[in-house]
Amino acid sequence: MQQKGQWSTKLGFILASAGAAIGLGAIWKLPYVTGENGGGAFFLLFVLFTLLIGLPMLISEFIIGRSTQKEAISAYKKLAPKSLWTWIGKFGVIGCFLLLSFYSVVGGWILIYTVKALAGKAIVPGVSAGDMFNQTVGSPSITILGVALFTLLNVIVVALGVQNGIEKSNKFMMPLLFLFFIILVIRSLTLDGAMEGVQFFLQPDFSKITGEGVLYALGQSFFALAVGFSCMVTYSSYLKKDESLPYSAGSVVLMNIFVSLLAGLAIFPAVFATGLEPTGGPGLLFVVLATVFGHLPFGEVFFAIFLLLFLFATLTSSFSLYEIIVAAFEAKFPNARRMITILLGVIVLVAAIPAALSTSTLSDVTIFGKTVFDATDYLVSNVMLPLGNLLIAIFIVHKVDKNLVEQEFFSSSRISTGYYRVWRFLMTFIVPVIIAIVLMYTASH
Repeated sequence: MQQKGQWSTKLGFILASAGAAIGLGAIWKLPYVTGENGGGAFFLLFVLFTLLIGLPMLISEFIIGRSTQKEAISAYKKLAPKSLWTWIGKFGVIGCFLLLSFYSVVGGWILIYTVKALAGKAIVPGVSAGDMFNQTVGSPSITILGVALFTLLNVIVVALGVQNGIEKSNKFMMPLLFLFFIILVIRSLTLDGAMEGVQFFLQPDFSKITGEGVLYALGQSFFALAVGFSCMVTYSSYLKKDESLPYSAGSVVLMNIFVSLLAGLAIFPAVFATGLEPTGGPGLLFVVLATVFGHLPFGEVFFAIFLLLFLFATLTSSFSLYEIIVAAFEAKFPNARRMITILLGVIVLVAAIPAALSTSTLSDVTIFGKTVFDATDYLVSNVMLPLGNLLIAIFIVHKVDKNLVEQEFFSSSRISTGYYRVWRFLMTFIVPVIIAIVLMYTASH
Protein backbone atom coordinates (compact mmCIF):
# COMPACT_ATOMS: atom_id res chain seq x y z
CA MET A 1 0.00 0.00 0.00
CA GLN A 2 1.23 3.52 -0.80
CA GLN A 3 2.65 5.32 2.25
CA LYS A 4 0.36 8.05 3.52
CA GLY A 5 1.63 11.55 2.72
CA GLN A 6 2.68 13.86 5.55
CA TRP A 7 3.69 17.48 5.99
CA SER A 8 7.49 17.61 6.24
CA THR A 9 7.47 20.54 8.71
CA LYS A 10 5.14 22.34 11.11
CA LEU A 11 5.59 25.52 9.06
CA GLY A 12 4.58 23.62 5.94
CA PHE A 13 1.35 22.51 7.63
CA ILE A 14 0.55 25.98 9.02
CA LEU A 15 1.21 27.68 5.66
CA ALA A 16 -0.83 25.03 3.82
CA SER A 17 -3.70 25.39 6.31
CA ALA A 18 -3.48 29.18 6.09
CA GLY A 19 -3.37 28.84 2.31
CA ALA A 20 -6.53 26.72 2.43
CA ALA A 21 -8.20 29.48 4.44
CA ILE A 22 -6.63 32.56 2.87
CA GLY A 23 -7.72 32.97 -0.71
CA LEU A 24 -11.09 33.87 -2.08
CA GLY A 25 -12.49 34.02 1.47
CA ALA A 26 -10.20 36.73 2.81
CA ILE A 27 -9.19 38.55 -0.36
CA TRP A 28 -12.09 38.32 -2.83
CA LYS A 29 -15.20 37.69 -0.75
CA LEU A 30 -14.62 39.61 2.51
CA PRO A 31 -14.33 43.08 0.92
CA TYR A 32 -17.53 42.82 -1.12
CA VAL A 33 -19.70 41.19 1.58
CA THR A 34 -18.38 43.78 4.06
CA GLY A 35 -19.27 46.52 1.58
CA GLU A 36 -22.77 45.12 1.08
CA ASN A 37 -23.41 44.77 4.84
CA GLY A 38 -22.44 48.13 6.24
CA GLY A 39 -18.67 48.06 6.71
CA GLY A 40 -17.09 48.22 10.16
CA ALA A 41 -19.83 46.52 12.18
CA PHE A 42 -19.84 43.57 9.80
CA PHE A 43 -16.05 43.25 9.96
CA LEU A 44 -16.13 43.35 13.77
CA LEU A 45 -18.77 40.59 13.82
CA PHE A 46 -16.66 38.57 11.38
CA VAL A 47 -13.59 38.86 13.68
CA LEU A 48 -15.64 37.92 16.78
CA PHE A 49 -17.20 34.92 15.03
CA THR A 50 -13.77 33.86 13.76
CA LEU A 51 -12.26 33.92 17.27
CA LEU A 52 -15.22 32.55 19.27
CA ILE A 53 -16.58 30.03 16.76
CA GLY A 54 -14.14 29.59 13.87
CA LEU A 55 -11.04 28.97 16.05
CA PRO A 56 -12.72 26.34 18.29
CA MET A 57 -14.12 24.66 15.17
CA LEU A 58 -10.70 24.62 13.52
CA ILE A 59 -9.17 22.96 16.60
CA SER A 60 -12.02 20.41 16.52
CA GLU A 61 -11.34 19.46 12.90
CA PHE A 62 -7.60 19.23 13.66
CA ILE A 63 -8.32 16.85 16.57
CA ILE A 64 -10.56 14.60 14.45
CA GLY A 65 -8.02 14.42 11.61
CA ARG A 66 -4.78 14.03 13.57
CA SER A 67 -6.21 11.53 16.08
CA THR A 68 -7.40 9.19 13.32
CA GLN A 69 -4.71 9.89 10.68
CA LYS A 70 -7.54 9.42 8.19
CA GLU A 71 -9.16 11.58 5.52
CA ALA A 72 -12.62 13.02 6.17
CA ILE A 73 -14.90 10.05 5.45
CA SER A 74 -12.67 7.40 7.07
CA ALA A 75 -12.01 9.61 10.12
CA TYR A 76 -15.67 9.66 11.15
CA LYS A 77 -15.99 5.93 10.40
CA LYS A 78 -13.08 5.23 12.73
CA LEU A 79 -14.43 7.39 15.58
CA ALA A 80 -18.10 6.39 15.19
CA PRO A 81 -18.27 3.11 13.22
CA LYS A 82 -21.59 1.90 11.86
CA SER A 83 -23.43 5.11 12.73
CA LEU A 84 -25.01 8.00 10.84
CA TRP A 85 -22.16 10.25 12.06
CA THR A 86 -20.05 8.92 9.19
CA TRP A 87 -22.22 11.06 6.90
CA ILE A 88 -20.46 14.20 8.20
CA GLY A 89 -17.45 13.29 6.06
CA LYS A 90 -19.60 12.51 3.03
CA PHE A 91 -21.47 15.80 3.55
CA GLY A 92 -18.11 17.59 3.53
CA VAL A 93 -17.05 15.95 0.27
CA ILE A 94 -20.35 16.95 -1.39
CA GLY A 95 -20.00 20.49 -0.01
CA CYS A 96 -16.44 20.83 -1.29
CA PHE A 97 -17.58 19.72 -4.74
CA LEU A 98 -20.37 22.33 -4.81
CA LEU A 99 -17.97 24.97 -3.52
CA LEU A 100 -15.51 24.13 -6.30
CA SER A 101 -18.29 24.55 -8.88
CA PHE A 102 -18.39 28.31 -8.28
CA TYR A 103 -14.94 28.78 -6.73
CA SER A 104 -13.37 27.62 -9.99
CA VAL A 105 -15.32 30.30 -11.85
CA VAL A 106 -13.76 33.10 -9.77
CA GLY A 107 -10.40 31.35 -10.07
CA GLY A 108 -10.91 31.47 -13.83
CA TRP A 109 -11.68 35.21 -13.68
CA ILE A 110 -8.43 35.81 -11.79
CA LEU A 111 -6.46 33.67 -14.22
CA ILE A 112 -7.85 35.49 -17.27
CA TYR A 113 -7.22 38.88 -15.62
CA THR A 114 -3.66 37.80 -14.78
CA VAL A 115 -2.97 36.84 -18.40
CA LYS A 116 -4.52 40.13 -19.59
CA ALA A 117 -2.39 42.15 -17.17
CA LEU A 118 0.81 40.33 -18.15
CA ALA A 119 -0.05 41.08 -21.80
CA GLY A 120 -0.69 44.75 -20.98
CA LYS A 121 -4.42 44.56 -21.79
CA ALA A 122 -6.08 44.68 -18.34
CA ILE A 123 -5.97 48.47 -18.02
CA VAL A 124 -7.06 50.19 -21.24
CA PRO A 125 -7.20 54.03 -21.54
CA GLY A 126 -10.76 55.19 -22.17
CA VAL A 127 -12.31 51.92 -20.90
CA SER A 128 -13.53 51.95 -17.30
CA ALA A 129 -12.48 49.11 -14.99
CA GLY A 130 -16.15 48.22 -14.50
CA ASP A 131 -16.74 47.90 -18.25
CA MET A 132 -13.56 45.82 -18.59
CA PHE A 133 -14.76 43.42 -15.88
CA ASN A 134 -18.23 43.12 -17.44
CA GLN A 135 -16.71 42.45 -20.87
CA THR A 136 -14.45 39.74 -19.41
CA VAL A 137 -17.08 37.83 -17.40
CA GLY A 138 -19.75 38.47 -20.05
CA SER A 139 -17.93 36.33 -22.61
CA PRO A 140 -18.97 32.64 -22.40
CA SER A 141 -15.84 31.40 -24.17
CA ILE A 142 -13.48 33.43 -21.97
CA THR A 143 -15.10 32.39 -18.67
CA ILE A 144 -15.17 28.69 -19.60
CA LEU A 145 -11.55 28.86 -20.81
CA GLY A 146 -10.64 30.44 -17.47
CA VAL A 147 -12.34 27.64 -15.52
CA ALA A 148 -10.60 25.01 -17.67
CA LEU A 149 -7.13 26.50 -17.13
CA PHE A 150 -7.73 27.00 -13.40
CA THR A 151 -8.89 23.38 -13.10
CA LEU A 152 -5.81 22.17 -14.99
CA LEU A 153 -3.46 23.98 -12.55
CA ASN A 154 -5.24 22.35 -9.61
CA VAL A 155 -5.05 18.90 -11.15
CA ILE A 156 -1.30 19.21 -11.79
CA VAL A 157 -0.42 20.28 -8.21
CA VAL A 158 -2.85 18.02 -6.32
CA ALA A 159 -1.79 15.01 -8.41
CA LEU A 160 1.79 15.52 -7.17
CA GLY A 161 0.70 14.88 -3.58
CA VAL A 162 1.05 16.53 -0.17
CA GLN A 163 4.77 17.33 0.18
CA ASN A 164 5.81 17.69 -3.46
CA GLY A 165 2.69 19.55 -4.59
CA ILE A 166 0.68 21.36 -1.93
CA GLU A 167 3.35 22.03 0.72
CA LYS A 168 6.09 23.25 -1.64
CA SER A 169 3.77 25.60 -3.51
CA ASN A 170 2.44 27.15 -0.27
CA LYS A 171 5.93 27.78 1.15
CA PHE A 172 6.66 29.88 -1.94
CA MET A 173 3.29 31.57 -2.47
CA MET A 174 2.14 32.68 0.98
CA PRO A 175 5.13 34.84 2.09
CA LEU A 176 5.10 36.64 -1.28
CA LEU A 177 1.40 37.34 -0.95
CA PHE A 178 1.83 38.89 2.52
CA LEU A 179 4.70 41.09 1.32
CA PHE A 180 2.90 42.41 -1.74
CA PHE A 181 -0.34 42.97 0.14
CA ILE A 182 1.47 45.26 2.59
CA ILE A 183 2.88 47.27 -0.34
CA LEU A 184 -0.61 47.58 -1.82
CA VAL A 185 -2.08 48.73 1.52
CA ILE A 186 0.60 51.44 1.86
CA ARG A 187 -0.24 52.71 -1.63
CA SER A 188 -3.99 52.60 -1.04
CA LEU A 189 -3.71 54.54 2.24
CA THR A 190 -1.77 57.36 0.53
CA LEU A 191 -4.56 58.08 -1.99
CA ASP A 192 -6.59 61.28 -1.57
CA GLY A 193 -9.78 60.54 0.34
CA ALA A 194 -8.46 57.21 1.63
CA MET A 195 -9.35 57.90 5.27
CA GLU A 196 -13.07 57.85 4.46
CA GLY A 197 -12.60 54.25 3.34
CA VAL A 198 -10.66 53.37 6.50
CA GLN A 199 -13.49 54.83 8.58
CA PHE A 200 -16.10 52.84 6.64
CA PHE A 201 -14.11 49.62 7.15
CA LEU A 202 -13.01 49.98 10.77
CA GLN A 203 -15.59 52.20 12.50
CA PRO A 204 -18.60 50.04 13.47
CA ASP A 205 -22.08 51.39 12.77
CA PHE A 206 -24.40 48.74 14.18
CA SER A 207 -27.47 50.48 12.76
CA LYS A 208 -26.39 49.07 9.38
CA ILE A 209 -26.36 45.45 10.59
CA THR A 210 -29.38 43.28 9.76
CA GLY A 211 -30.25 39.70 10.69
CA GLU A 212 -29.06 38.69 7.26
CA GLY A 213 -25.81 40.58 7.88
CA VAL A 214 -25.18 38.48 11.02
CA LEU A 215 -25.82 35.34 8.96
CA TYR A 216 -23.34 36.48 6.31
CA ALA A 217 -20.72 37.34 8.97
CA LEU A 218 -20.95 33.82 10.44
CA GLY A 219 -20.90 32.24 6.99
CA GLN A 220 -17.89 34.37 6.07
CA SER A 221 -15.96 33.24 9.17
CA PHE A 222 -16.55 29.61 8.17
CA PHE A 223 -15.78 30.26 4.48
CA ALA A 224 -12.60 32.16 5.34
CA LEU A 225 -11.26 29.41 7.65
CA ALA A 226 -12.35 26.49 5.44
CA VAL A 227 -14.15 24.81 8.37
CA GLY A 228 -17.41 22.86 8.18
CA PHE A 229 -16.62 20.59 5.24
CA SER A 230 -13.82 18.67 7.03
CA CYS A 231 -11.08 20.04 4.74
CA MET A 232 -8.99 20.57 7.86
CA VAL A 233 -9.75 17.03 9.04
CA THR A 234 -8.02 15.80 5.89
CA TYR A 235 -5.13 18.31 6.15
CA SER A 236 -4.46 17.52 9.83
CA SER A 237 -4.50 13.78 9.11
CA TYR A 238 -1.12 14.37 7.41
CA LEU A 239 0.27 16.07 10.56
CA LYS A 240 2.85 14.38 12.79
CA LYS A 241 1.98 13.68 16.43
CA ASP A 242 4.61 16.05 17.82
CA GLU A 243 2.88 19.27 16.66
CA SER A 244 0.62 21.43 18.84
CA LEU A 245 -2.91 21.63 17.44
CA PRO A 246 -4.07 24.74 19.40
CA TYR A 247 -0.89 26.60 18.43
CA SER A 248 -1.26 25.64 14.76
CA ALA A 249 -4.96 26.61 14.74
CA GLY A 250 -4.22 29.93 16.45
CA SER A 251 -1.53 30.70 13.88
CA VAL A 252 -3.89 30.00 10.99
CA VAL A 253 -6.68 32.15 12.50
CA LEU A 254 -4.37 35.11 13.22
CA MET A 255 -2.94 34.96 9.69
CA ASN A 256 -6.45 34.86 8.29
CA ILE A 257 -7.64 37.87 10.30
CA PHE A 258 -4.47 39.75 9.37
CA VAL A 259 -4.94 39.12 5.64
CA SER A 260 -8.64 40.02 5.93
CA LEU A 261 -7.61 43.30 7.57
CA LEU A 262 -5.04 43.92 4.81
CA ALA A 263 -7.66 43.17 2.15
CA GLY A 264 -10.06 45.72 3.65
CA LEU A 265 -7.32 48.34 4.03
CA ALA A 266 -6.24 47.78 0.43
CA ILE A 267 -9.75 47.89 -1.03
CA PHE A 268 -11.93 50.38 0.89
CA PRO A 269 -9.57 53.40 0.94
CA ALA A 270 -9.22 52.89 -2.82
CA VAL A 271 -13.00 52.52 -3.25
CA PHE A 272 -13.71 55.88 -1.59
CA ALA A 273 -10.68 57.61 -3.11
CA THR A 274 -11.83 56.72 -6.63
CA GLY A 275 -15.53 57.41 -6.03
CA LEU A 276 -16.66 53.83 -6.49
CA GLU A 277 -19.46 52.12 -4.54
CA PRO A 278 -18.45 49.68 -1.77
CA THR A 279 -21.51 47.57 -2.66
CA GLY A 280 -19.93 46.49 -5.95
CA GLY A 281 -20.58 42.76 -5.46
CA PRO A 282 -18.34 39.91 -6.69
CA GLY A 283 -16.54 42.16 -9.19
CA LEU A 284 -15.51 44.75 -6.56
CA LEU A 285 -11.91 43.58 -6.20
CA PHE A 286 -11.19 43.53 -9.94
CA VAL A 287 -12.76 46.93 -10.58
CA VAL A 288 -11.14 48.69 -7.61
CA LEU A 289 -7.63 47.35 -8.12
CA ALA A 290 -7.67 48.03 -11.86
CA THR A 291 -8.81 51.60 -11.13
CA VAL A 292 -6.11 52.17 -8.49
CA PHE A 293 -3.28 50.66 -10.50
CA GLY A 294 -4.46 52.57 -13.56
CA HIS A 295 -3.46 55.81 -11.78
CA LEU A 296 0.04 54.62 -10.90
CA PRO A 297 3.32 54.69 -12.82
CA PHE A 298 3.97 51.15 -14.07
CA GLY A 299 0.48 50.37 -12.76
CA GLU A 300 -0.11 47.47 -15.11
CA VAL A 301 3.11 45.79 -13.97
CA PHE A 302 2.09 46.07 -10.30
CA PHE A 303 -1.43 44.93 -11.17
CA ALA A 304 -0.04 41.85 -12.95
CA ILE A 305 2.18 40.96 -9.98
CA PHE A 306 -0.70 41.35 -7.52
CA LEU A 307 -3.03 39.25 -9.69
CA LEU A 308 -0.36 36.56 -9.95
CA LEU A 309 -0.08 36.41 -6.16
CA PHE A 310 -3.86 36.53 -5.80
CA LEU A 311 -4.03 33.60 -8.20
CA PHE A 312 -1.55 31.75 -5.98
CA ALA A 313 -3.70 32.43 -2.90
CA THR A 314 -6.81 31.23 -4.72
CA LEU A 315 -5.06 28.06 -5.82
CA THR A 316 -3.86 27.28 -2.28
CA SER A 317 -7.51 27.35 -1.18
CA SER A 318 -8.76 25.23 -4.06
CA PHE A 319 -5.98 22.68 -3.40
CA SER A 320 -7.62 21.94 -0.03
CA LEU A 321 -11.04 21.49 -1.66
CA TYR A 322 -9.61 19.08 -4.21
CA GLU A 323 -7.58 17.28 -1.56
CA ILE A 324 -10.56 16.32 0.62
CA ILE A 325 -12.33 14.74 -2.37
CA VAL A 326 -9.21 13.10 -3.82
CA ALA A 327 -8.17 11.75 -0.40
CA ALA A 328 -11.62 10.22 0.14
CA PHE A 329 -11.35 8.21 -3.09
CA GLU A 330 -7.62 7.54 -2.62
CA ALA A 331 -8.51 5.72 0.63
CA LYS A 332 -10.38 3.18 -1.52
CA PHE A 333 -7.91 3.18 -4.44
CA PRO A 334 -4.51 3.92 -2.81
CA ASN A 335 -2.39 3.74 -5.97
CA ALA A 336 -4.63 5.80 -8.24
CA ARG A 337 -4.13 9.37 -6.96
CA ARG A 338 -3.29 10.87 -10.35
CA MET A 339 -6.18 9.21 -12.16
CA ILE A 340 -8.61 10.23 -9.39
CA THR A 341 -7.39 13.83 -9.59
CA ILE A 342 -7.74 13.99 -13.38
CA LEU A 343 -11.28 12.51 -13.32
CA LEU A 344 -12.30 14.91 -10.54
CA GLY A 345 -10.95 17.84 -12.56
CA VAL A 346 -13.08 16.86 -15.56
CA ILE A 347 -16.23 16.49 -13.41
CA VAL A 348 -15.63 19.83 -11.65
CA LEU A 349 -15.12 21.56 -15.00
CA VAL A 350 -18.47 20.27 -16.30
CA ALA A 351 -20.26 21.14 -13.04
CA ALA A 352 -18.82 24.68 -13.06
CA ILE A 353 -20.16 25.57 -16.52
CA PRO A 354 -23.66 26.74 -15.36
CA ALA A 355 -22.10 29.07 -12.75
CA ALA A 356 -19.52 30.26 -15.32
CA LEU A 357 -22.33 31.22 -17.72
CA SER A 358 -24.32 33.04 -15.00
CA THR A 359 -22.73 36.31 -16.12
CA SER A 360 -23.51 35.75 -19.80
CA THR A 361 -25.86 33.31 -21.57
CA LEU A 362 -27.48 31.99 -18.37
CA SER A 363 -27.82 35.38 -16.65
CA ASP A 364 -31.62 35.18 -16.89
CA VAL A 365 -31.77 31.72 -15.28
CA THR A 366 -32.51 32.16 -11.58
CA ILE A 367 -33.00 29.93 -8.53
CA PHE A 368 -35.06 31.66 -5.80
CA GLY A 369 -34.26 34.97 -7.47
CA LYS A 370 -30.50 34.35 -7.64
CA THR A 371 -28.26 33.40 -10.56
CA VAL A 372 -26.79 29.88 -10.55
CA PHE A 373 -23.49 31.36 -9.31
CA ASP A 374 -25.09 33.36 -6.47
CA ALA A 375 -27.47 30.54 -5.50
CA THR A 376 -24.63 28.03 -5.22
CA ASP A 377 -22.57 30.52 -3.21
CA TYR A 378 -25.52 31.16 -0.86
CA LEU A 379 -26.29 27.45 -0.42
CA VAL A 380 -22.67 26.59 0.39
CA SER A 381 -21.72 29.61 2.53
CA ASN A 382 -24.93 30.28 4.44
CA VAL A 383 -26.62 26.88 4.70
CA MET A 384 -24.22 23.97 4.22
CA LEU A 385 -21.16 25.42 6.01
CA PRO A 386 -23.11 26.36 9.18
CA LEU A 387 -24.89 22.98 9.12
CA GLY A 388 -21.58 21.13 8.69
CA ASN A 389 -20.06 23.06 11.60
CA LEU A 390 -23.09 22.34 13.81
CA LEU A 391 -22.79 18.59 13.17
CA ILE A 392 -19.02 18.61 13.84
CA ALA A 393 -19.54 20.63 17.06
CA ILE A 394 -22.05 18.09 18.38
CA PHE A 395 -19.85 15.19 17.25
CA ILE A 396 -16.61 16.34 18.92
CA VAL A 397 -18.32 16.97 22.28
CA HIS A 398 -20.87 14.16 22.52
CA LYS A 399 -19.45 11.34 20.38
CA VAL A 400 -15.63 11.46 20.47
CA ASP A 401 -13.99 9.96 23.56
CA LYS A 402 -13.11 12.79 25.97
CA ASN A 403 -9.72 11.28 26.86
CA LEU A 404 -8.77 11.10 23.18
CA VAL A 405 -9.76 14.75 22.70
CA GLU A 406 -7.66 15.83 25.71
CA GLN A 407 -4.70 13.79 24.53
CA GLU A 408 -4.71 15.47 21.10
CA PHE A 409 -5.36 18.94 22.56
CA PHE A 410 -2.37 18.80 24.93
CA SER A 411 -0.04 16.81 22.68
CA SER A 412 3.38 18.53 22.29
CA SER A 413 2.20 21.81 23.80
CA ARG A 414 2.27 23.68 27.07
CA ILE A 415 -1.31 24.83 26.71
CA SER A 416 -2.92 25.48 30.08
CA THR A 417 -5.87 23.44 31.28
CA GLY A 418 -7.79 26.74 31.44
CA TYR A 419 -7.49 27.14 27.65
CA TYR A 420 -8.84 23.60 27.22
CA ARG A 421 -11.78 24.33 29.54
CA VAL A 422 -12.63 27.50 27.57
CA TRP A 423 -12.49 25.55 24.30
CA ARG A 424 -14.67 22.79 25.76
CA PHE A 425 -17.19 25.31 27.13
CA LEU A 426 -17.41 27.13 23.79
CA MET A 427 -17.85 23.88 21.85
CA THR A 428 -20.48 22.57 24.29
CA PHE A 429 -22.66 25.61 24.90
CA ILE A 430 -21.79 28.63 22.74
CA VAL A 431 -20.82 27.37 19.25
CA PRO A 432 -23.77 24.99 18.60
CA VAL A 433 -26.32 27.42 20.08
CA ILE A 434 -25.19 30.38 17.94
CA ILE A 435 -25.02 28.24 14.79
CA ALA A 436 -28.47 26.78 15.49
CA ILE A 437 -29.97 30.26 16.01
CA VAL A 438 -28.47 31.48 12.72
CA LEU A 439 -29.72 28.39 10.86
CA MET A 440 -33.24 28.85 12.28
CA TYR A 441 -33.17 32.48 11.13
CA THR A 442 -32.13 31.31 7.66
CA ALA A 443 -34.96 28.75 7.56
CA SER A 444 -37.57 31.33 8.64
CA HIS A 445 -36.51 33.79 5.92
